[in-house]
Amino acid sequence: MKKMLSVAGAALLTVLAAVFAFGQPAHAAAGFSVAGGKLYDANGTEFVMRGVNHAHTWYPQQTSSFANIKALGANTVRVVLASGDRWTKNSAADVANVISLCRANRLICVLEVHDTTGYGEQSGAITLDRAVDYWLSIASALQGQEKYVIVNIGNEPYGNQGYGTWATDTANAIKRLRAGGLSHTIMVDAPNWGQDWSFTMRDNAGSVFAADPQKNTVFSIHMYGVFDTAAEITDYLGRFRAAGLPIVVGEFGFNHSDGNPDEDTILAYSQANGIGYLGWSWSGNGGGVEYLDMVTNFDPNQLTSWGQRIFNGANGIRATARESSVFAGTSPSPTTSPTTSPSPTTSPTGGPTPPPAGCTAGYTIVNSWQGGFQGEVKVTAGAAAITGWTTKWTFANGQTVSQSWNATVSNSGSAYTARNVDYNGRLGAGASTSFGFIGRWNGSNAVPAVTCTAS
Repeated sequence: MKKMLSVAGAALLTVLAAVFAFGQPAHAAAGFSVAGGKLYDANGTEFVMRGVNHAHTWYPQQTSSFANIKALGANTVRVVLASGDRWTKNSAADVANVISLCRANRLICVLEVHDTTGYGEQSGAITLDRAVDYWLSIASALQGQEKYVIVNIGNEPYGNQGYGTWATDTANAIKRLRAGGLSHTIMVDAPNWGQDWSFTMRDNAGSVFAADPQKNTVFSIHMYGVFDTAAEITDYLGRFRAAGLPIVVGEFGFNHSDGNPDEDTILAYSQANGIGYLGWSWSGNGGGVEYLDMVTNFDPNQLTSWGQRIFNGANGIRATARESSVFAGTSPSPTTSPTTSPSPTTSPTGGPTPPPAGCTAGYTIVNSWQGGFQGEVKVTAGAAAITGWTTKWTFANGQTVSQSWNATVSNSGSAYTARNVDYNGRLGAGASTSFGFIGRWNGSNAVPAVTCTAS
């Protein structure tokens, strides 16, 4: 994940399905396999990824995240690992434990090396060839796990410079992994910080797929500000479908510093066309993109507005995820399932008392910069469940809202009204949801009082 630094035009190449019509791979599938642009599990059942990214390498103590991600409906988790070049190396033993956590929670594990991020532009980033060295060094943890693990060679392996060798370098990396004995499905990321604005991956995907002796490679596009219109999203994904090449949205968000991705189209088009998606990310974001956390402080009971959208919204994870058939007949390890709608409890005299019926709302300035800011309003149901909510506030200093998410926002001058959308109006007693917006200010930016009315 990285802000796009430049956008350049690129000649669009005609992609014909007949050129890239790849059939069932000849090798016997010990694990996942690819055929006709689709991904199949070891039982030959089509599998469509529905999940999230989890920054394991930076938060190795957050092992409960796997159970919590599963409990919210995901069938896949993309796990951030490090080769030891930029961040502390995840050992073979640690990776084996990650795989066991995925299996215990009936999640497919997509494992990725993050040290490649932005190579050619980002200081300290490593080559795909160096990433292959890492994978081969931990091969003992991977072998025999082909039913449950997909190997994502390197995250966003080029920035906006030097990406012209992406196809050759990626093909060579795949061949080295195969020669080293890894028969897993391989996932490869696009250049340009994963967003492929130059169409380098799109126009060379056929040759890279053909370079895999097992014809068992999946392509991953990251969708942030480059993909801010429905036309851009459907055209990019549609070209892979037409070519019979497997594509997943390996990262995406509902907002980003380089633009506002059209997450509704990403979700809807992916669902309509059997394309996998993995949102970024579960929790722990920093560097100004904290708004991409799906839960606050790794707490599954504190879904953010982004978390509500991707897990509970239209075409989201809860509604569309289907568990891999390789887990049929197995029992998950006992876990404590989180709840997003906890009920308040009464207590003896002197203890906390339930909140009143209806709803309350709190306004927070999440981030601020010269002339602009990001705001968030948290809506909490009272002592009884509600089916909808309306919040109102008035800006005292001439602030204006330019865009919003997870609410329908309108105004009459400085007076603003925000109403729930279809997926976040129903709240259990004591449960919360949030919506956000980007605003403009000049001079001062006082926090207004917000009222909430439940229905």
